[in-house]
Amino acid sequence: MELPQSTLDALTLAGDSVHVPDALFPNFLEVAFRGVINSSDRNAIEGVKGLSKKDHTTVKEAYSGLVSMVIEAAKQDKDTESLSSLLEDCKFPPERIKQVLDVYQKNKAALQILLGSVGTTPAHIVDVDWRLDYYVKNNHLERVNEAVYLINLKTEVPGKTELQEVQFSCSQEQLQDLVGKLKDACKCLERVSQS
Repeated sequence: MELPQSTLDALTLAGDSVHVPDALFPNFLEVAFRGVINSSDRNAIEGVKGLSKKDHTTVKEAYSGLVSMVIEAAKQDKDTESLSSLLEDCKFPPERIKQVLDVYQKNKAALQILLGSVGTTPAHIVDVDWRLDYYVKNNHLERVNEAVYLINLKTEVPGKTELQEVQFSCSQEQLQDLVGKLKDACKCLERVSQS
């Protein structure tokens, strides 16, 4: 797992017993995981007793390094071996590595569910209805003689139970252009999946 150097440096601080004493590390670790999972616990690090006597900015930096590592590990679905290797590189003692791995395994599923709900996902088209209208004339012209396609896309939006509708109208040329662009997109996806 690749992390920026600043995150690795902060993670090294979290593994150092000078900055986070051994007696406080389990609580520090639990607070970091709770801060990721529950938004109401994001600043709970300030309430951990015993850490306030230490350099406050160093403790916050160590906390941010641990939180960044936890999020990235859950995002990339890292196993305990690769996480253990990363923590060894950051000079974590074996007992702290074991503690981190135990808490990570316990909270990994919850972290991944939370990460899966973050961000925006485009709507997924599940159905199409269309209708062809032919205009012979309108209010402004005596003769129009034009075909107009009315398209209704039914889309599934993540997080919503009901289907959403996207409606638009287009001429025959515009519809042919849309179909051509969709075919091009399908060909690009096929090429990407084959390579």
